Amino acid sequence: MPAYTLTCQRVVRFGIPGCPRLQTTDSRLQKIDMPIDAPTSSLIEEIYGSVPEVLAEGIGRLYDQADRSIGDQPAELWNERDVVLITYADQVRHAGETPLRAQHRFLLDHSLDEVLRCVHLLPFCPFTSDDGFSVVDYLAVDPAVGSWDDIAALGESFDLMFDLVLNHASQQHQWFQGFLEGDEQYADFFIDQDPAADLSQVVRPRSLPLLTPFDSSTGNKHIWTTFSADQVDLNYANPRVMLAMLETLVEYARRGARIIRLDAIAFLWKQIGTSCLHLPQTHAAVKLMRCVLDRVMPGTLVLTETNVPHTENISYFGNGHDEAHMVYQFSLPPLLLDAIHSGDTSVLRQWLGTLEPPSSETTFFNFTASHDGIGVRPLEGLVSDERVDRLVQAVLERGGRVSTRRKPDGSDSPYELNITYLSAVSSQTDPRPAVNTRRFLATQAIMLAMQGVPAVYFHSLVGSPNDVRGVESSQQNRRINRHKYDRGELERALSETTGIQRRVFQGYRRLLEVRRTQPAFHPNAAQRVMDLPGDGLVGFVRTTASGESLAVVANLTDQPRSVERSMVDAELCYDELAEQRIYRGEAIPLRPFQVRWMTAN
Repeated sequence: MPAYTLTCQRVVRFGIPGCPRLQTTDSRLQKIDMPIDAPTSSLIEEIYGSVPEVLAEGIGRLYDQADRSIGDQPAELWNERDVVLITYADQVRHAGETPLRAQHRFLLDHSLDEVLRCVHLLPFCPFTSDDGFSVVDYLAVDPAVGSWDDIAALGESFDLMFDLVLNHASQQHQWFQGFLEGDEQYADFFIDQDPAADLSQVVRPRSLPLLTPFDSSTGNKHIWTTFSADQVDLNYANPRVMLAMLETLVEYARRGARIIRLDAIAFLWKQIGTSCLHLPQTHAAVKLMRCVLDRVMPGTLVLTETNVPHTENISYFGNGHDEAHMVYQFSLPPLLLDAIHSGDTSVLRQWLGTLEPPSSETTFFNFTASHDGIGVRPLEGLVSDERVDRLVQAVLERGGRVSTRRKPDGSDSPYELNITYLSAVSSQTDPRPAVNTRRFLATQAIMLAMQGVPAVYFHSLVGSPNDVRGVESSQQNRRINRHKYDRGELERALSETTGIQRRVFQGYRRLLEVRRTQPAFHPNAAQRVMDLPGDGLVGFVRTTASGESLAVVANLTDQPRSVERSMVDAELCYDELAEQRIYRGEAIPLRPFQVRWMTAN
């Protein structure tokens, strides 16, 4: 690879207590042969104002070690067979097997490799809290769940998606322990912040203190902890931190990750006097990660996780070619929930009409549930505060919990709704399993049909109810939808003929079987929203580049409805889900909570 002669400023010390930005105490400039190309160095300059030698040399090593046999970017980034299962590494346990093996066997025994293409393993590294999101060692697999060999075996049956928990590490990580002990190797790896500084503008995702005191070899330090006292924010103003994470990113790709999720990426860069959210350096960092992956492991997809209002969320697409390949569709879960409880689908319809990925190299990551709760901030600018309050009340009535965040004025407001999605959409007046199965699967049929790559949470696939006992025993609201199953317990639930979990599992599998056969569900297929009445109806048409179309029409009410035939192309008369032909001239009938996928079959 050619070397580039660039002006590089030698970095001596990084970070300033009270204002964590790059500081250079040696202003001498020197000419060196850069082991990186101009586009890479340009991104580094966007972040640091110059090119730190340690970062240039480290990225150069990654480039030199790239496997040339991998080739260029694949001709196709994704297709209609792409469906992601979101799950914990220890989601299923069985005596005599590691949890990773037990879950792998469960998936294969139920032939789920035929309908799911990718498995998203939530953090599987050794950790100390937050069910994995306080990492102790980024390059190890927690022995309690299995080994890298177990993950490699899973990767023979499915594509893989890993989490890079890059905003923070566990306070037990050797980096932080070294930092507290005064080890120069870890100097400025974390942010020691003067608590007297004005931090009022910093956006908070939790109702917890932003700074946490720790005793160190040099006295008491107040360390930046965005999410919790056990999740200590890394200081990316130190380029050695950036290099460590880039090396981890590449190692995950080499270990088989087709998709890498950048956890809590929006909070990455800190600068006092700002919100510390979506700062330019953060966007440049995502671009740098994409750039490095494109060079070293082409075809690896970057997914940003930013639980924020929609316009902020999609900013991580960049120009459509240089930042995230995919962004989470965070507004979808609360909008579907709002529609099914309010009976008003107009907001959902209007929002659907605004969705437009900026290029064929970008798409949405559609979901309704995950290990986290249902975010409330993504509703900002879409629905009124009164409507949000009604949604919060609906969740509380169904046994859910509400987690809050601290606002700049010191008040707390809802941040996420903690509840399984099945429980969230359930009826309070008609608790029959058949009714609540239809309500739930209607939301899933809409999500699976939308433009983008769909992701299904394990607890949605198997129809888990709220785990109230888990919340009470842990005193953590998020445990309500993080229940871990014994294999026998799970099989009994899925075989109970009168139970809702069997109905949901079978119904969900049917949706997935049909979905993967439809070219119009390619993530890049166009999406046109129908102008249907907003009193419970919603619909859209997906069309491939070659002209194949599929119409989606849904009734999110408890009353029979119909859609005028003129609203749907006359050629699209076969309902793939019901295996039923609706002849020309007839209105399209919809039972309560029915969704039709209509083709020209």
